Amino acid sequence: MTRLLGIQPMVQLVADAISAALKVETEIVDEEMTVVAGTGKYREKINQKEEGGIREEGYLYGRVLMHNRWYVVENARQDPKYDPSVQNGNTEEFAEICCPIRQQGQAIGVIGLIAFTPEQRHQLMSNQENMLTFLFRMAELIESKISEMQAIHQLELATQNLETLIESVHEGILSIDPAGRITHCNRTAERLINRDKKQLIGQPLDSVWPGSPMLEVLTTGQGYQEKEEMYSSSSSHMHFIVNATPVTLNGRLMSVVASFRRMSDARRLAYSLTGGDAASSFAGIKGESDVIQVIKRQAAQVAQSHSSILITGESGTGKGLFAMAIHSHSPRNEGPFITVNCGAIPETLLESELFGYTRGAFTGANREGKAGKFELANGGTIFLDEIGDIPLHLQVKLLHVLQYKQVQRVGSEKSTPIDIRVIAATNRNLEQMVEDGEFRSDLYFRLNVIPLYIPPLRERKEDIPVLMQYFLHKHANLLGRNIVGYSPEAQELFQHYPWPGNVRELENAVEYAVNMETQPVIGKESVPQRVLPAETIECRSFSLKERIAQFERTVLEGMLKQYGTSVQAKRRIAEELDISLATLYRKLEETVFLKNEKSS
Repeated sequence: MTRLLGIQPMVQLVADAISAALKVETEIVDEEMTVVAGTGKYREKINQKEEGGIREEGYLYGRVLMHNRWYVVENARQDPKYDPSVQNGNTEEFAEICCPIRQQGQAIGVIGLIAFTPEQRHQLMSNQENMLTFLFRMAELIESKISEMQAIHQLELATQNLETLIESVHEGILSIDPAGRITHCNRTAERLINRDKKQLIGQPLDSVWPGSPMLEVLTTGQGYQEKEEMYSSSSSHMHFIVNATPVTLNGRLMSVVASFRRMSDARRLAYSLTGGDAASSFAGIKGESDVIQVIKRQAAQVAQSHSSILITGESGTGKGLFAMAIHSHSPRNEGPFITVNCGAIPETLLESELFGYTRGAFTGANREGKAGKFELANGGTIFLDEIGDIPLHLQVKLLHVLQYKQVQRVGSEKSTPIDIRVIAATNRNLEQMVEDGEFRSDLYFRLNVIPLYIPPLRERKEDIPVLMQYFLHKHANLLGRNIVGYSPEAQELFQHYPWPGNVRELENAVEYAVNMETQPVIGKESVPQRVLPAETIECRSFSLKERIAQFERTVLEGMLKQYGTSVQAKRRIAEELDISLATLYRKLEETVFLKNEKSS
């Protein structure tokens, strides 16, 4: 459809107005020689072709379109290039004045004034200049209407594209006017707020999101980014991350637009980008012993439930790997897997780390507040490592979270519902701790719904060769070393060592050997000193530094056995040795004890 045909009713009004004003007939054709509008006999020709529809024939309208200029025909009946009707003797016109209709400098149509009587001819020819001026004004009117219609079309198209874009985004979009009333929301916003658009449009925002910071933006004109907001109603609890942007026109605030998403969705996205380790599977847990195969089958079975799991076993046995594999094989595997090492976080910070805190809850707190690990784990799994080290006063609050599936931030009176599965792990004897009054029995039974015990490596020695080869391949690749195996002597040393640090200590020993070895096969000379039999160690000559390190190791080992491995025990050891806790941790790190004390 040509541009003139797109506004044909308006073009016809222009033709009628011209004829009424000038008392002559008017014809308007488009760039394809189609009659778009006309008066008198030309009204009957509307939508038909003039001049055979061929501009190149050189007749009047064709010349106007091709040369983009006006023409005056004083004697139409004697002009062979006026119209094909001249050649067949059917010409009734006496004279004509015509001009192009232009848009962006191009001819897109023609307006013609036609005289059918000598009197009309005299009127046109005696007022040629005025008639042309009038025609050009009418052509400009038509051109402006075309431009207007095109602008409206572009605006409608842009609006439609914008609507489609807004409706296609995965975030909720909501806007309010200066009075604080909702003016727009997309389908995602309907779903997240759980109310139909018809129920939202026109409503005060305060009735949907009471106390929303968006209302402050109307006063301050300052938007905000990534603000955590929570709203509750009788039927739902809304927990969002919100961005609010003011919209101004000529310096005047016209509206505020917010984009928002569920906090749980934001956490799930962050987890999917950073939580690659949680994709661990049972196939990644190496071992061919019967006992480890049985435990893997049991863990895979209980992964399908939502019950709490307590994993026990010595440090370094792989409790963390089992926890991640259980999560990966559970119905929650698309949700977050959040790990909390209860023994590594200072007691003064543990409560806020677990349960979060509100704005201004304590000195040094984030001014916007912070979500705790339980909230971060919503929709997924929380792994409470070293659960035996959690203080008694926090055990009560933890029990409340497990019983009621709600968490209350430090400094807040509101409870936030959460949907989590709890997996706990410890290398301590919780039953003995219950008897000694160090661990609440009700919390113990709440955690120990499904117990899993991971035996130490010395009780499943058939797994040692498998793990040795796996760790050799891993660290040889990481270090770019061409080492393919172990000498029989090294193999025997690894096989007979008791591995108090279990799998983690074994990996540490293999990594050390890969760093030390210069040949394609690891020999006993590259095996860590602690793995060697006592008589072998005594035959070596030690430097003063090595003797001091060996003495420190013996002292630390004895004190850890005496006092235990909890944070409180390590503080006591540091006090007795008259060193800082940080120095103690560094020395434990140097002697591999710290790695052995971190639960897996």
